[in-house]
Amino acid sequence: MKIKFWGTRGSIPSCGKPFVKYGGHTTCVELRSALGKLIVIDAGTGIRNLGISLAASCPESFSMLFTHSHLDHISGFPFFLPIFKKNIKISLFSLEGDLYNPIKEITEKTMNPPIFPLSFKTVPADFSFHCIKKGINIIEGINVFPIELSHPDGGVGFRFEENGKSFVFLTDNELGHKHCHGHVLEEYAEFCKGADFLAHDAQYTEEEYKSHKTWGHSTPAQAIKLAKMAGVKKLCLFHHDPGRSDSELDSVLADLRKINSKSGYGIECMAAMDGQSIEI
Repeated sequence: MKIKFWGTRGSIPSCGKPFVKYGGHTTCVELRSALGKLIVIDAGTGIRNLGISLAASCPESFSMLFTHSHLDHISGFPFFLPIFKKNIKISLFSLEGDLYNPIKEITEKTMNPPIFPLSFKTVPADFSFHCIKKGINIIEGINVFPIELSHPDGGVGFRFEENGKSFVFLTDNELGHKHCHGHVLEEYAEFCKGADFLAHDAQYTEEEYKSHKTWGHSTPAQAIKLAKMAGVKKLCLFHHDPGRSDSELDSVLADLRKINSKSGYGIECMAAMDGQSIEI
């Protein structure tokens, strides 16, 4: 599997010199199977650059998975160039039974005057809407397993498996508080068990979390505790706070690596950057 981050921020995009290294776009991830099949995860502002990259060689069909319907995960959808091409088939997925995040309603609302000048009904791409069921789902040749996120208004995280390798994506997931429909730490550890690569929400520092508990996000220390419990090989901090500068994120990552070294966890630690590619 090949993973590319197109948007790694949370809440709202960031711009300017303090945000050049890690980038300022909100959540969007490109996932490619061993055969080159495409899965797009979320449609934050980062999806615009993904669409530009696909302009010359967009596949005739691909799939889009949505974690939830908060604005920072859907606001880029109307600016995704492939949806304006005829004869492209796009399959959109959300979790079965998730009343908070009905995908057809979400996408239609992002393109609805006066919020956006073009109606979703006028978009020429051929859309189909699907539910991800609990357990195993096969999407673009990859085995996909869902789990409910611990986040206000709900949401879904994913585990992707192919050729003995596994990638877990848990953005907008609060490990320090169990929201409605969410899970406790031990259940997330079981879901992540043995994963080669885990990208997990780490928006707040420990000090910030004291005043932001129940807001739906985690800390780097909580994320690495989960990674250790699950036996994860590589941990990637994700959903960066929009006010966190490059130098501050460098410090956050350095502190995490100190925890990792001092505790003897042996986990490779990194922080997600816009435009960064990972192969597992």
